[in-house]
Amino acid sequence: KGFTGKGKIYMKFMVEKDGSLSNIEIMKDAGFGTGEEAVRVLKMCPNWIPATENGKAVKVEYSLPITLQSEG
Repeated sequence: KGFTGKGKIYMKFMVEKDGSLSNIEIMKDAGFGTGEEAVRVLKMCPNWIPATENGKAVKVEYSLPITLQSEG
């Protein structure tokens, strides 16, 4: 049986200077493969807009909480 109810996944990754994502980690998983699915989706997403410092793109660590809610 899959995920039902509510839960949170906490992800951590680096947004590189070119906007690509690297070092994707699951910090907290809701179980039932939800963390692995979040990693898969993040790997497929288009490049993000990178952070800037003094007008130049910089690498930055980002934390992303994902809230899950199942209807059944």
